[in-house]
Amino acid sequence: MSQPPTPAGFLAAAKPGTRVVVRYRFEDGLTDALGHLVSCDAGACTIRTRQADVVIPLGLVVAAKQVPPAPERRRPRG
Repeated sequence: MSQPPTPAGFLAAAKPGTRVVVRYRFEDGLTDALGHLVSCDAGACTIRTRQADVVIPLGLVVAAKQVPPAPERRRPRG
């Protein structure tokens, strides 16, 4: 039975454009980045969130996985 990839291994193997959530160490705790994978190299990955591109050093990543597409935004009731 094969081992699942490490979070960094998953990110390195994922295709750009894949929607992912990445949990990583940040100052005094953990935080998440949810968005599309822009790139990943030996040192860091870049996730395009709704607010900005987030560059995450792979050494700080504690978990990562693919997530389904975002649901359609609802129209405001009129």
